[in-house]
Amino acid sequence: MTAVKICLVSSEAVPYAKTGGLADVTAALASFLGSEGQDVRLFLPRYRQLETAGRTLLPVEYLQRLTLTMGGRRFAYSVWTDPGVGDGSHRYFIDCPALFHRKSLYTSDPDEHIRFAFFSRACLECCQRMGWAPDVVHCNDWHTALIPLYLKQHYSWDRLFARTRTLLAIHNIGYQGVFSAKALGDLDLEGSADLLYQEDLAADRINFLKTGLLYANGLSTVSRTYAREIQTSEYGMGLEDLLRTRADSLVGIVNGVDYGEWSPEADARIPHSYSAEDLTGKRQNKQHLLRSLDLPYDEKAPVFGLVSRLTAQKGIDLLFEPLPEMLAWRNVRLVLLGSGEGRYESFFHRLQQTFPEKVCYYRGYSEDLAHLIEAGSDVFLMPSRYEPCGLNQMYSLRYGTVPIVRKTGGLADTVQLFDPASGEGTGFVFDHYSADGVRWALSAALDCWKDQDSWRQLILNGMAKDFSWQVQGQEYLNLYRHLGGR
Repeated sequence: MTAVKICLVSSEAVPYAKTGGLADVTAALASFLGSEGQDVRLFLPRYRQLETAGRTLLPVEYLQRLTLTMGGRRFAYSVWTDPGVGDGSHRYFIDCPALFHRKSLYTSDPDEHIRFAFFSRACLECCQRMGWAPDVVHCNDWHTALIPLYLKQHYSWDRLFARTRTLLAIHNIGYQGVFSAKALGDLDLEGSADLLYQEDLAADRINFLKTGLLYANGLSTVSRTYAREIQTSEYGMGLEDLLRTRADSLVGIVNGVDYGEWSPEADARIPHSYSAEDLTGKRQNKQHLLRSLDLPYDEKAPVFGLVSRLTAQKGIDLLFEPLPEMLAWRNVRLVLLGSGEGRYESFFHRLQQTFPEKVCYYRGYSEDLAHLIEAGSDVFLMPSRYEPCGLNQMYSLRYGTVPIVRKTGGLADTVQLFDPASGEGTGFVFDHYSADGVRWALSAALDCWKDQDSWRQLILNGMAKDFSWQVQGQEYLNLYRHLGGR
């Protein structure tokens, strides 16, 4: 079968630039597609703080000292590539110091809209100079959501793109890229005002994501449940009406997991490897985790772990009452890793001070500790208010760490409620966003823990699940072929 040509455009990808799960998903999808023999070319901004992980980027000789004029302003840029990827994909970096050499990946600078509109245009200009006609341009989130409209308005004359289709992936609908309508001139869209939402323009705004949802040929998001949720007023963040009109074009595909990075058999960040056939290493990791955090080990005490950004989205409010109650009356340990809003950090600090023999809170982030918590915990907490996909619950399943999750988004699609009678299911799932829901789940987990035969079955059920990119990536490939009429 002929290779599909995919132009994958993203503001983030590991190891180069990361603030969230978008970076993991983009890089892993590119690697999968490359390993499958597809012609995938990933475009990223070359930020000042780009992390190359010891690799050497090389200039693309025929893509140097280029210019692109937008809104009457002329930008100079060049393109670099990473020749050492080795997975069959190609990685290109748009180097425009005037726009991307900033203190952080994303900014509140007055030209933030120009930064990513320029990036979107520059990627299309590179395709032209390469003489490469992508079957699909895969756009990710608001930063690249103007590409479908740009193809229509600025590049429809070029037969190179005559068969090109666009896919816009929504990773988190809460981030939409909303700017003043006065930005139309900067974006080279003044002559396209009639194609934008007039009520938005009348309210002096332009919404990048909303524009992309209108003009992309296909839409995707990161789980089937989230695809349904964002068509409701509760989760749609003001875009639910538009999404309902485009429901036939919207698909949900759960993100894949890189099991080369997240697998207890091969994880270089944990001291003891283990597998479903031999769980000895899991107990040893539990001992190591507690010892390293100065918490006493008791084989009868389950360890609850949490690794999270401490924001309202993550449902931390629901833990305010149930966790102190559990710690006061139950023989448990609690290990927490994360940072964010002050009230949540203060709550976890107070827990540690109140229960110093049971709780350790590590403020900030440590990749090594994140892996060790997954491997050394018995239970993982994810009581999210909403979760487009989530990755930690899938990591937890792989590591034999039983997830407690709320039934929302990707959590609902990847964790099934355990039934002790049948032995089926992979975790503890509560429906209602309430402290009582968390109480029920904690109690159910602790009751199950008493029956170690059932607990072992629960662990093995989770470890048998396969959320690898070999499975999830194939869904994207099928979608590309469908969009391209193959």
